[in-house]
Amino acid sequence: MTLTPQTPLKVGVLGATGTVGQRFILLLSSHPFFQLHALGASSRSAGQPYAKAVRWKQVSPIPDQARDLVVKSCVPQEFAECAIVFSGLDADVAGDIEAAFRAADLAVFSNAKNFRREPTVPLIVPLVNTSHLAMVQHQRSQLSLQKGFIVTNANCSTTGLVIPLAALEKAFGPIDTCIVTTMQAISGAGYPGVPSFDIFDNIVPHIGGEEEKIEWEAAKILGGISEDGQSFDLRASSPLNVSASCNRVPVLEGHTECVSVRFAKRPPPSVEDIIKALRAYSCDAQQVGCPSAPKEVVFVHEEVDRPQPRLDRDFQKGAGVNVGRIRACPVLDIKFVVLSNNVAIGAATSSIINAEYAVLTNV
Repeated sequence: MTLTPQTPLKVGVLGATGTVGQRFILLLSSHPFFQLHALGASSRSAGQPYAKAVRWKQVSPIPDQARDLVVKSCVPQEFAECAIVFSGLDADVAGDIEAAFRAADLAVFSNAKNFRREPTVPLIVPLVNTSHLAMVQHQRSQLSLQKGFIVTNANCSTTGLVIPLAALEKAFGPIDTCIVTTMQAISGAGYPGVPSFDIFDNIVPHIGGEEEKIEWEAAKILGGISEDGQSFDLRASSPLNVSASCNRVPVLEGHTECVSVRFAKRPPPSVEDIIKALRAYSCDAQQVGCPSAPKEVVFVHEEVDRPQPRLDRDFQKGAGVNVGRIRACPVLDIKFVVLSNNVAIGAATSSIINAEYAVLTNV
């Protein structure tokens, strides 16, 4: 069994005043071996106590561990004592800042999109492909680093999709076609998010760049690493064709996705076999004892009208996914509905489990 660190590891959060940064702080404030040490934000917040700098938008109060911490500028020297730095930065500023932290030999776990397509940066959904952390060694060697690296987690809607796909591929082999229609919560747009005049009594059938992210990220996540350990194969030997249609809906939290898939092997599995495979699925993050990993990666609902965002998004603290309405598809093979908590496993929770796994396996 993997051993838990005996002494707390100091960690920092970039973009600490934003909505993702706030989620990082809530989760880290009670973590068994990560200790909040440094909080970074923009120049207008730097120098102030966190409680004064932040416009807190969470249902729980600001944790005591963060309340009086003085906000730092997002520069590496302010985080030099941190073993790990979590980034909740907006994409428009994340690239240069995260690159500077990596160059300063700091380990960065990022929620931003900027480095997801970089050839040596792992794009990890921790309930699916923690094995891709093996690429960190090559990333370091390419940049002549001893400890520094960047690991990204996936787009929130991609995360909810690839977890059940991974479970099904583990049991039945490659999926060659996937059609997904998303109904995405407004919190996915950050704060202040979608204007109320646009989203009340409405559905917005476009989220800029979202469909392309899903269609590309799925192949990197569900693919492997080349034999020489220096590139991702992007499913070259078993192409995965994904067609995504993304919609913003008037729900606060929880992305719902309607999914249809076709398996490469014929005949396809039965509905009963699909249900068994989803319930049986486990991942490496559970096996090494990551404290933030869910007990059940995929919870399968038997009710005909579940999952639902309001009822199911906080099950297991939003760290797993909920699947229901599993049935035969007359066009492909199988169709189902998956719900994921976009501000938990779709964001900060993923980064934290990624970091837990890296620590527990000595990456």
